[in-house]
Amino acid sequence: MKRLSLGKYALNGGVAALLLAGCGGSQPIAAPVATSSATLAGYPTIAPDKHAKAKIFEYVANATDIGIFDYPKSDRQIGSFDAAGGQECTNVLYGSGKEIFWVVAGEAQITEYQLPKKAIETLSDSVGPPSSCAMDNTGDLAVGILTNGDIDIFRHAKGSGTVMSSTLAKEYFDGYDNKGNLFADGFSNGSGFELVELPKGSGTFETITTSNTVQFPGSVQWDGKYLTVADQSASALYRYTVKGTTATLMGTISLTGAGDCAQTWIAKSILYCADAGNAATEVFNYPAGGSPIAILAGNSNAPLGVVAVEK
Repeated sequence: MKRLSLGKYALNGGVAALLLAGCGGSQPIAAPVATSSATLAGYPTIAPDKHAKAKIFEYVANATDIGIFDYPKSDRQIGSFDAAGGQECTNVLYGSGKEIFWVVAGEAQITEYQLPKKAIETLSDSVGPPSSCAMDNTGDLAVGILTNGDIDIFRHAKGSGTVMSSTLAKEYFDGYDNKGNLFADGFSNGSGFELVELPKGSGTFETITTSNTVQFPGSVQWDGKYLTVADQSASALYRYTVKGTTATLMGTISLTGAGDCAQTWIAKSILYCADAGNAATEVFNYPAGGSPIAILAGNSNAPLGVVAVEK
């Protein structure tokens, strides 16, 4: 299945091609280089912490399958299952989800999985190809639509969605904050980065102005204190406070060595980067950033999505 591009890399027939955003669309530049086992061997395992005490799994998706990991117990893949992989989300704003996670991919896939890999729910979307997903504290599921910037919201992740139109021309990622406000990023009609917000209880999206320049839209996620927006081109996460229609930059987290974090997931003290550019999944300290503390070995065919889930 052809995977529509949600970032700098597009997958077509199993081949990853580098894409750069610009006027008139994106164009292929080069293919990523696979990460060698020698490179992987150079990264230690993180010291045991609360993350290590629970049975936590990491799910890394590429275009054709989803790999299962149990880091930090091991940085090696412990299993996989066939699924058209893409962006992933779970039933927490950050940290490790509880028992389930969602995958959106392809032309219409919106599937819920129960640990370790049982598909238990499939939702129908007739609006367009899904590009992202996010869940709020009440269990509502917001699915972004790549081609027109709409957001399809499924009440309690069931039934038919309610389509909300935004000012985005293309939607890439979405995420809720702790107050139930929904944020999404992507490109405007003028092909520039745009961040929008659907305030809780509102029926209209607002354009949010960031106090810094974001080059290429990346993951949008609450981290427990700030709204974060990843920049795929800069290999960085920006932490914002949002007041009215202005997002003020409070800090920048640099992900040294990352090629293209197609999706990031904040699991409290660590951050995962599904790095399509390096064909690897890197683990960073959060919010320190810097160089990776580990690289998950396996499922390295241009990862597109990553999420952490616990029993």
